[in-house]
Amino acid sequence: MDEDADGLLLLHNDAPVISLNMLDFKIKRVLVDPGSSANIIQWRVLEQAKLTGSIIPATKLLAGFNLASVTTRGELLLLTNTEGVMKTTLFEVVDGDMGYNIILGRPRLHEIKVVPSTYHQLLKFPTPEEIKQIRGDQPVVREMNEIFVSNSKGKERAA
Repeated sequence: MDEDADGLLLLHNDAPVISLNMLDFKIKRVLVDPGSSANIIQWRVLEQAKLTGSIIPATKLLAGFNLASVTTRGELLLLTNTEGVMKTTLFEVVDGDMGYNIILGRPRLHEIKVVPSTYHQLLKFPTPEEIKQIRGDQPVVREMNEIFVSNSKGKERAA
């Protein structure tokens, strides 16, 4: 609905980025990616939470849209809290900077029946009591985009 876009900077081309309650704290810079066939978490997030010892050894090759690939360091089942909906979620663990702490892909989104709207920067999903929603954090996305553009320009000058 039109009112779902209230408060957004329009027109935009921003990806939906949210915060997620997990590991007893709020994790920021969580990309909601319905195009991803995996839920992905950064190794450094698990290091900070002191959970690297819980990683199940498993090596998988994840390929991105540009055919670049990354080998996982393992996988981990984590209890996630999405606006009161508690579910255990399987995450692939990767090392290296991807800009986001977590990528929520189709497995998690389908599990809780999320309907994402990139235009409205909004996720809606049913619970037994009501329809819940999570608003994307547009200022965080804009800040990340500025850092990316700034870093890219610095690399161009150095080349």
